[in-house]
Amino acid sequence: MRWENLTDSDHARAADPALFGADAVTTRTFDTPEFRGVTFHEVRARSILNRVPGASRMPFEWTVNPYRGCTHACVYCFARKTHSYLDLDSGLGFDSQIVVKVNAPELLRRQLASRRWQGEHVAMGTNVDCYQRAEGRYRLMPGIIEALTERANPFSILTKGTLILRDLDLLTRAARVTDVGISVSVGFTDAELWRTVEPGTPAPERRLEVVRTLSEHGIGCGVLMAPVIPFLGDEPAQLRATVRAIAAAGATSVTPLVLHLRPGAREWFMAWLARHHPHLVRRYERLYAEGAYAPKWYQRRITRQVHDLAREYGIGPTRGGMPRRTAEPGPARPAETAEAASTEPTQLSLI
Repeated sequence: MRWENLTDSDHARAADPALFGADAVTTRTFDTPEFRGVTFHEVRARSILNRVPGASRMPFEWTVNPYRGCTHACVYCFARKTHSYLDLDSGLGFDSQIVVKVNAPELLRRQLASRRWQGEHVAMGTNVDCYQRAEGRYRLMPGIIEALTERANPFSILTKGTLILRDLDLLTRAARVTDVGISVSVGFTDAELWRTVEPGTPAPERRLEVVRTLSEHGIGCGVLMAPVIPFLGDEPAQLRATVRAIAAAGATSVTPLVLHLRPGAREWFMAWLARHHPHLVRRYERLYAEGAYAPKWYQRRITRQVHDLAREYGIGPTRGGMPRRTAEPGPARPAETAEAASTEPTQLSLI
């Protein structure tokens, strides 16, 4: 595997120094039911704050991704292509070959203390889910949240994982000193669609329970309704059922995002579609004939329908990229104020 080619920016990997070398990799497997068939590559990264390329459509500049690859195994995951940079398979390999940056918390703490860091927003969950199953074993997120809290550095988390509730106390503490945005991804509530499209994720109703629990503890939580899957999850009745469930869970907002099929994800998704819904293959080829994104008219239609339903159920859309305060912070202690002023840049995340 080309570990020496893994840089902090996949788009510039030929020019930048590697994040770690081959001698820094330890490969492990665990003979437990939840990790059977999964291989973990433990690495000591050289950088953990990743700058998003300027040409990116993402509404944030900095991210932290403690994992690469994801056992959620979502057939549409746009991050699949990143596995090919390591000479790893972007199909089953992406689902079962997980890179773990075991030194992420200590490295982040050091980078945040740099005088060059300006305290920008940091987004997590933008590439793969930081609360996937591996987090239950490696427990990297508590240290990451603590490092950000120590510097009063604003951050956001996007997840499909229920494991985030393990860190509820840490998130509550962070929200007292900085802006914390939490979003849960729930694109649909159809159980049959979930089982085939997102086989490694918690069920949609369990994710909505996360929203409800966070809300009950005073932490506002939005829902990224993503992806809305054409011809499988976009019927008016399906959209209504999903928005109604999101509203019932107490979400502060709902933001729809139509399925996009980037290279790597496109091939894997289309192969899945040919097996499960062969009659839809030609329709998808036509809908996505111009590239990775559905036509603007289709995206606008879905967005309008979801926003209309959101207003009906008393919730609203979120402005893209805006962090959400989970609680009003108390007055900062002098040490906190000084630390925040010397902090390094952070990044926002969407999905």
